[in-house]
Amino acid sequence: MSGDRSWARARIGALALVWGSTFLWIEVALGALSPVQVTFSRCVLGAVTLLAACLGSGRRLPGGRGVWGRVTVAAFLCNALPFTLFSFGQQSIDSGVAGVLNATTPLWSLLIGVGTGTERPHPSRLTGLALGFAGVVLILAPWQATRASGWGVAAVVVAAASYAAGFAYMSRFLVGRGVPTVSLSAAQLVAATVLTAPALAVGGPAPDGVDLKELLAVVLLGVVSTGLSFHLTYRTVAAEGATSTATVGYLLPVVSVALGVVLLGEDFGLRTALGMAVVLAGVGLARRRVPGPGRADTADEEPTPGPSRQGGGVRP
Repeated sequence: MSGDRSWARARIGALALVWGSTFLWIEVALGALSPVQVTFSRCVLGAVTLLAACLGSGRRLPGGRGVWGRVTVAAFLCNALPFTLFSFGQQSIDSGVAGVLNATTPLWSLLIGVGTGTERPHPSRLTGLALGFAGVVLILAPWQATRASGWGVAAVVVAAASYAAGFAYMSRFLVGRGVPTVSLSAAQLVAATVLTAPALAVGGPAPDGVDLKELLAVVLLGVVSTGLSFHLTYRTVAAEGATSTATVGYLLPVVSVALGVVLLGEDFGLRTALGMAVVLAGVGLARRRVPGPGRADTADEEPTPGPSRQGGGVRP
C-alpha cells in the first residue's frame, strides 16, 4: 500500500510540474500566434506525441463508434473548449489572476461530484479544498493585479469548470473499461485536433514570423504541457477519481513560484512561503482517503474478467 501511495504522490507531482509552466508557455506563444492557433498547435503536437507513445509501446487507438463518441465529448470538455478559453482569457488578464481562477477547478469538481452522487462531502476534504484555494489566493495576490477584464475572467472561470466537467466525464465513461490510458489520451487529443481545426479559418492571420523563444514555447506547450500531461491526467483519474485529480490545480501556483525563484531570480517573501505551506496542507487534507465508496488505484493493473471487476482496470 505504501508503494501505491508513493506512486500516486509521484504522479501528482509530475502532473503539477508539467502543468505548472503552462501559463508561461501560453503567454510566450501568444506573442506570435492567435489564441486559436495556439490551441490548435498544442493539440496537434500533443496528439503526435501520444501517437508516437502508442506506436512505441505497441498500443492501438480504441475502436468502435461508442468509444470515439465518448472520447470526442471528453476532448471538447477537457481540451478544445478550455484550451481556447485560456488562450483568449490570457490576452486580457494577468497570469496571476488566471492562476487563481484556474485553481477553482477542484471546487467545481467537488460540486459536480456531490451533484452527481459520486463524491461524499466529507469535512476533511471540504476543509482541504477551502485551504488550498485560500493558499493560492495568498500566493498570487490577485488584488495586486494590474490587468484584468470581465470577459477574460469569465473565459478562465468557464475553462476551469469545463476541466472539472471533463474529469468527471472521463472518470465515469472512459476509464476502467480495459482500454490502455495511453490509447485513450492519444485518441482524445486526436479528437481535440479535429474539433479545433475548423476554427483556424477565422482564428486570425498567419504569423509573420516565429522566433526561437516562441517556437520553443509552442513545442513545450504541445509536447509536455499537453501530450505528457494528459496521459498523466488519464492515469490519475483512473487511479483516484475526478476530484482528487482536480486538486493538482492547487499545486500549479506553487510550481510556478518555485520555477520563478530558481530560474528567474524572482522574490520569495513571507506571504509566498506561507501561501505555499497552506496550499500543501490543503492538498494533503483534500486527498486523504475517507471511509466509504471510492476508487481503487487500478491504473497499473491489467483487466481481470469476472463479476468482481466490472470492466477491469486501465492499463498504462
